[in-house]
Amino acid sequence: MSGSTTPTDLTALLPEELTEFMARLGQPGYRARQVFCWLHRGASFAGMSDLPRPLRDRLSQEARAGTLALVARQTAPDGATKLGLRAADGHLIETVLMPYARRTTVCVSSQIGCAYGCVFCATGQQGLTRSLSAGEIVEQVVRAQGLARPRRVSNVVFMGMGEPLANYDAVMRAVRLLNHPWGLRIAARHVALSTCGLPEEIRRLASEDLQVALAVSLHAGDDEVRSQLVPINRRHPIAEVVRAARDYARQTGRKVAFEYMVAAGLNDTPDQARRVAELLTGMPAMVNVIPQNPTGQGGEPDARAARAFAGLLRSHGLEVAVRRSRGGQILGACGQLSSQ
Repeated sequence: MSGSTTPTDLTALLPEELTEFMARLGQPGYRARQVFCWLHRGASFAGMSDLPRPLRDRLSQEARAGTLALVARQTAPDGATKLGLRAADGHLIETVLMPYARRTTVCVSSQIGCAYGCVFCATGQQGLTRSLSAGEIVEQVVRAQGLARPRRVSNVVFMGMGEPLANYDAVMRAVRLLNHPWGLRIAARHVALSTCGLPEEIRRLASEDLQVALAVSLHAGDDEVRSQLVPINRRHPIAEVVRAARDYARQTGRKVAFEYMVAAGLNDTPDQARRVAELLTGMPAMVNVIPQNPTGQGGEPDARAARAFAGLLRSHGLEVAVRRSRGGQILGACGQLSSQ
């Protein structure tokens, strides 16, 4: 708020909140739309050329047009670009821009670190530092859009650092900001939220008036194996998570994606494929099979194991896709992001 110790990051404000902020500065309502549009183009206050100079100066003194600083940028041979963004408190956020033939996707982070400790994930192994604000989430997409031009960012996946549903309110606010017609206009159906399996939050998400896609990190067909890979399974067993996903599909009418990272020799057996099929029978679902990416500096994912397991799943009648990891050469692929 104006006059507060910490200047307000206007990137985090919904249009009605920005309208109230501008009214407190004695500005007419249309100024809020002008500022919102500029913020979502990545402009500084000084660059908001259709605002009066005195207003730009006052905004610079009393507010912030984003809080992240670009400190690193790496592009992999496959075209994926990883951005290192420094938050105001000094912590690093990693974001990945991925151009495809028919879409441009940004993989955003929702937390700095993660509390859930999935064994194949570099973020999970570093522990949780803090959650990101809605403004910090939105600004990742704004920065990526600046680099993507003339292409337009069409898709956003919350599959970067952190557990999105553990930062629920900020993530929902960010989705609404990204979706707004004054800004980047990213359709909610082109936004995917990935979760390691938080049943109450999955059901809460189903009640939102948003057609976002849900992706559940499954990674096994039984509790014994899944608990080795995804420790939260000890608190929320696999059957509980799948029940919540079924409820989501029933309430929203949307197909649920189940992410399945293949750890060769552990979760890619015929028995695991059979168990996965039994879990998902009768629900609108697809399984995204992901070769395990190394979280250190070397090694290649075992694509053959992933393809073989995908074949086992298809033999049980499941809809399956093998995901091609992008950005592995720069530690920007699934499971490789880290703020360290």
